[in-house]
Amino acid sequence: IRELAEKEPCVIVGRCADFILQDRTDCLKVFVHADMKFRADRIVRVYGEREKSPEARLKEKDKRRAAYYRFYTDMKWGDAANYHVALDSGVIGIEKCAKVIESLA
Repeated sequence: IRELAEKEPCVIVGRCADFILQDRTDCLKVFVHADMKFRADRIVRVYGEREKSPEARLKEKDKRRAAYYRFYTDMKWGDAANYHVALDSGVIGIEKCAKVIESLA
């Protein structure tokens, strides 16, 4: 992650990149979130039905993300204090979030 960030402009999703690159002043740390209903509807639309309910899959995935983030950073995943910007894609919309991020970058 550090090597890539040093080499060229890039977008890194997850992987504790906000923590790994915390000392760099040229990084924009963004957390995009949405409520459970929006996220569940979207994964069914984008990825199709699965054996488990979308809400159960999301809760399980969020639990794993939070544990991974806590293990490697000793911080709370999704805490707005860890980011420069937090955007609600369920309210703003995914495309508008992308435009906001682009304009800030």
